[in-house]
Amino acid sequence: MRPKTLLVTAISIVWLLALLYAFWWYQGRYLRAFDEQAVLFSGDQLQLPPALAGAGPVRLVHFWDPACPCNVGNQQHLTELLQRFAEREVSFHVLRKAGSKGTLPAPLAALQPIDELPGAQAVPSSPAVAIWDREGRLAYFGPYSEGAVCTSENSFVEPIIEAVLAGRRVEATHGLAVGCFCDWATTSP
Repeated sequence: MRPKTLLVTAISIVWLLALLYAFWWYQGRYLRAFDEQAVLFSGDQLQLPPALAGAGPVRLVHFWDPACPCNVGNQQHLTELLQRFAEREVSFHVLRKAGSKGTLPAPLAALQPIDELPGAQAVPSSPAVAIWDREGRLAYFGPYSEGAVCTSENSFVEPIIEAVLAGRRVEATHGLAVGCFCDWATTSP
């Protein structure tokens, strides 16, 4: 083999290895791998706090973990929900994961914080949503959608809210979903 060919081959191999390493580093540092793990949502233990319980508007509670990168994927959708339903007897609330710190982005500032929600320790992952009807019955508990991102096109939430606002009884409190989720359970010290 000629020295020039050997040098070009060696440079090409080093360049290819450097490129593969850069891709691996970038993916590990900036991209969250989409884990196709199924999560079972069960709302059996969820209850509204006494201040929100009973008859009233439709109540939506967003389960939010500020450290979860999956929340970025549903912030635009949640903003659209606020714009679409806030004037239609739907109150929007947020429960931040215990022990976490962070503030909601400005478009979501209208979400009313809840300090405690009975049964929230049983929430498997976030982002998640719970919807109570006008009588205070849990109508839906689960993810906003299935898949890596959430939009109005693949969301479970809009049809549930529309049905509840129309006075139809909905009982969709258990479900299995695959998507971008972060564990909700806190680790004890």
